[in-house]
Amino acid sequence: DYKKYDVLLLVGLGIGATPLISIVKDVLNNIKQQREMEESGLVESGAKGNRRKPFATRRAYFYWVTREEGSFEWFRGVMNEVAENNLDGVIELHNYCTSVYEEGDARSALIAMLQSLHHAKNGVDIVSGTRIRTHFARPNWRNVLKHECSTAACKEWLES
Repeated sequence: DYKKYDVLLLVGLGIGATPLISIVKDVLNNIKQQREMEESGLVESGAKGNRRKPFATRRAYFYWVTREEGSFEWFRGVMNEVAENNLDGVIELHNYCTSVYEEGDARSALIAMLQSLHHAKNGVDIVSGTRIRTHFARPNWRNVLKHECSTAACKEWLES
């Protein structure tokens, strides 16, 4: 049960992202519900008396890797909803399109430049049509884990 973990690392490939998108939506809904309870005074934020919180997740990282840029249309609404309602930065979304040459490759330089300019000017990614920036090529999992990993055991594993 993912709700009992402080940190979630979700990785979806192509259409296989569907069940993970449901988890992202549930995390977002729980964040909204928790915020509403805190605002109404039903739950004190960070109170010591709250031994069992209904929702333990404090950070969620979602990595979506797909070949087709058109795939981002499937969950555009969810990505925009997360971008709009994720005020505390609990959820981090990362999109990767593998059908384009890697970032830094001369063959992808033009689209990368256009993407950066469009995102800076309009706040919308030119590939996904959302506020979530799309990266080209596959994720560098070692760097991803270095960034997301906070436990000593995880750091020890990465260094080996």
